[in-house]
Order: sequence, then C-alpha cells, then structure tokens
Amino acid sequence: MHDYLTTREVADYLRIKERRVYELVRQRAIPCSRVTGKWLFPRALVDQWVVANLEGERPAREPAPPVIAGSHDPLLEWAAKESGCGLALLPGGSLDGLQRLADGAARVAGLHLFDPDSGGFNVPAVRKRAALPDAVLLEWAWRRQGLVLPAGNPDGVAGLADLARLKLPVARRQAESGSGLLLSHLLGEAGLGEGDLVFVEETARSEMDLGLAILEGRGRAGFAVEAVARTLKLDFVPLMWERFDLLMGRRDYFEPSVQALMGFARSDDFAVRARRLGGYDIAGLGTVHDNAP
Repeated sequence: MHDYLTTREVADYLRIKERRVYELVRQRAIPCSRVTGKWLFPRALVDQWVVANLEGERPAREPAPPVIAGSHDPLLEWAAKESGCGLALLPGGSLDGLQRLADGAARVAGLHLFDPDSGGFNVPAVRKRAALPDAVLLEWAWRRQGLVLPAGNPDGVAGLADLARLKLPVARRQAESGSGLLLSHLLGEAGLGEGDLVFVEETARSEMDLGLAILEGRGRAGFAVEAVARTLKLDFVPLMWERFDLLMGRRDYFEPSVQALMGFARSDDFAVRARRLGGYDIAGLGTVHDNAP
C-alpha cells in the first residue's frame, strides 16, 4: 500500500464510504493534503488519527529512538553535544522531521515552518499534520535568516533581486526544509520565482553544509541563518527573523535526554554560545506554543 492514499483508498482502508471521507475533510477532522488538485492522506498520520480517537484504555506507545530529526540548527547541534543528553541529530528538513515523528522514528523534531496566512511559525503545520496525538511545541530560539555570501560580498549583493539580476550560482536546501520553503515565499514577495535563480545541482542537507558550499566556491550565494555566516567568516545580508521550535510528545518531554537538553539550554554557557554565534534571540526558550488536547 502506498504511503499516501487517495480518497477511495482511504475509504477502503477505514471501511467507510467515500462520502464520509469528504465530510471528514470538510470538518478538518482527518489528516490530509491537497496536492495537484486532489486530496492525499498520509497513511502513517491516518493510523495516528485512528489511535488518537480510540475509546477505552489506549495501548502504550513504543518509545521513540533518541533522535532529533527535522531542520538543522547550529545552536541546537552544539547544545546536544555539550549537554551530554544522548540525543543524536538527523537533519533532513522540517517536513521530514514531522513525518519521522509521526512514524515513531524520532523523539524530537526541529521546525521552522512559516505560515503565510497567519504570518506565524510552526503551529498551523503541526495542527494540520497531527504528527502526534499528544504533541507539545516548545520554542527553542528566534533566528535571523538571510543571504550567505562570500567574504567581502564581492558581487555587491543587497537582496534577492540581485541574485536574479546577476545570475549568480545559488546553493540550495532540500525542498522539504523550512529554509527552502521560506526562500520560495520571500521570492514570491519580491516578485520572483525559483526559475529566476540559477541553482547549483548539489543540495545542502544542513545550514552548515550550505555555508561550506559558499566558502568553498561551489556557490556564490545561499539562504541560511546568520550563525553559519559568522562561524565561517562569510558575509551576510539579513532578510527576516524566524522562530525555531521543538516538537515532541508530552511524555517524551519528561524523558531524561530531553530534560538534560532543556536544562542545559537554560545555563549561562548556552547563553554565551548563542551570543557568540550571533543572530539568535533565546529570551522565549521553553515557551509552549501549542499543546495538543
């Protein structure tokens, strides 16, 4: 069976009529996504939805592996190592992190998904995808995103329009990353599309990988956080601030590994590191932005 079910397939899977499926879609009661004009239903999220609506005593969920999936963050990577929390990082993009959390393949997902309708971050995507029936969304930090450029900015880049005008080779992130999605949005606001830029063939799998592509001359520009540019002594043109959150199950929040990470994040060493990296605001660390019923 496919990972994404059509309306007819999900009706057969749940043993209900297609008409009932459309009613559930209209009520926004079942996890789904409209792609190329038709509704698709992620099978893993449909399974989670069924379990979340069980009556009577629910079976205990198998513990997820000690993995932080989702988007890459330099400050999070450093804190995971320094805290000794035992959580391994598996960066693959925000949407990938949501899916891994839903599949039970990760304990935590790092997210920075911009919602153009509300102007906010992460909450609409989390509620739409229902990655966990007991998910809690905690703020990690606000980060400054922008253009990472060679040292000295030899091309005189001041914004996205210059990348298109000068036809500079642009390093890119994977399509399912929050950075990739945010760049597409900012291009649209500037009256541009991805077709107006010249992207290099290589795909950077993390913020630091993108910075290294610029440092090593494999690209003349890229979209990443300020901390990467400062670490690699590259130039940076800021474009906007974004909120980076951690999504996990409520039970997982109390696991020793997560508690070790969050405890370390409240230390003086962590605050000093955030200032040195640059482009971070950690004043709201730990704020709960969404708490599933």
